[in-house]
Amino acid sequence: MSLDQLKMPTRPKPVVLQPEIPTERFVLRPLRRSDAGLISLYSSDERVARMTTSIPHPLPPGATEAFIARGTAEDRAEDIWVLDASAQEGPEVMGVISLERLEGNQSEIGYWVAPQYWNTGHASEALRALIEANPFGSATMFASVFQDNPASARVLTNCGFEYIGDAEAFSVARNAKVPTWTYLRRMA
Repeated sequence: MSLDQLKMPTRPKPVVLQPEIPTERFVLRPLRRSDAGLISLYSSDERVARMTTSIPHPLPPGATEAFIARGTAEDRAEDIWVLDASAQEGPEVMGVISLERLEGNQSEIGYWVAPQYWNTGHASEALRALIEANPFGSATMFASVFQDNPASARVLTNCGFEYIGDAEAFSVARNAKVPTWTYLRRMA
């Protein structure tokens, strides 16, 4: 066997520590294992699961723990923050927002907020803070929402995202492809 044929093991590229991002009413902080109970409670709500691509309904045992393990792994491709108002005597978990690294200095945002915090401006506040922090230094951010979720589309447009087209994505909770609207925000 020649040296060219040897495959040297590669180490995953370590991820920089995920920052906390303050907002007026809460902080966006990295996931922790103790979040599992509230994340399970909220994400097992069919209304939440149906508006995401990846949350199954019903939520199987261990799904939340696996989500947290992926979101806290050193070699993760996506940073996930919890909306935490505990410092203001509020709830420790109100929802999550994520930023996934994409090629070409781009990233994709995903988020969900527990139903009791819908129409309170929490999603918009979290998104604005994440955009302002721009922890990956992205030149462009993308997001997609299901077309039967106009509230999430308003969150995006209110935060400066522009509609760029229709597509479809598979929803695990619905077990079906669902029409989406795709949005883009240029950061420069």
